[in-house]
Amino acid sequence: MEVIKHGRNIHELRIDGKTAHVAMLSDIHWDNPKCERDLLKRHLEFCKSNNIPVIINGDFFCLMQGRGDNRRNKSDIRTEHNNGRYLDSIVETAVEWFSPYAGIIKVIGYGNHETGVIKFQETDLLQRFVDLLNYKNGTQVYTGGYGGWIIVRQMFHSTVSLSTKIKYFHGSGGGGVVTKGALNLTRALEMYEDFDVFSMGHIHENSARNDVRECLNHNAKLGYSVKQKYIHSMLTGTYKEEYGDGSHGWHVERGAPVKPLGGRILKIECKEVENSLIKNIDSFKFPL
Repeated sequence: MEVIKHGRNIHELRIDGKTAHVAMLSDIHWDNPKCERDLLKRHLEFCKSNNIPVIINGDFFCLMQGRGDNRRNKSDIRTEHNNGRYLDSIVETAVEWFSPYAGIIKVIGYGNHETGVIKFQETDLLQRFVDLLNYKNGTQVYTGGYGGWIIVRQMFHSTVSLSTKIKYFHGSGGGGVVTKGALNLTRALEMYEDFDVFSMGHIHENSARNDVRECLNHNAKLGYSVKQKYIHSMLTGTYKEEYGDGSHGWHVERGAPVKPLGGRILKIECKEVENSLIKNIDSFKFPL
């Protein structure tokens, strides 16, 4: 398994074999007391045991308890971070916690929580975390963008490969109690071209859908023909459980519902049919 960086937010993930799995996570909010770390650990252990690469699409950290942050709340800070080096201690403890998984984490993108700290505190906590994680473990984890591209290239042998283009975007807006992010996926179909998979977090939903587009295909021997292109879109859930028993808190007071926890695993399956390669793309929640 190899990662090649083509640009600031363009990374190619090379995987051998006709079936590839990629774990897509987002909105971990690792330093928040409400982060379900036991669940996160189970999911990362599953990926490690099955050699599944992990992509994290923003809001890896929460980072809301710093000086000058109007969102800060004394009850929302973990004991080990309640000190005069709040931001530094988050980076250091996160590196220790994630070191067993440094070998499977491939790209971590930015979310609004990371960019907010850059804006108001003038420090890039995500890049600092990645640099220290790589230094201590001899790994090559990459930072991506708030949005970007992951190309999964499946290698069958030295001369044959098949690429799947993933467009990721951390997300924007509130999602909506009724639509649950469906409009965000429809917008993606109008905004981006030439992608096979779209993945978004931010709104703390967990679902997927498939769309089909009619395309015109050209073959040097057979000429033009109509082709149907399948596009898989997904929303990845959070690891921060904010609802609790529904009695109080910012999440409850704004009328937000219980949110699904956990990321999704993308499955790309390739097959040779009549001397040509075809693929099937789907995603599923982590097993229990």
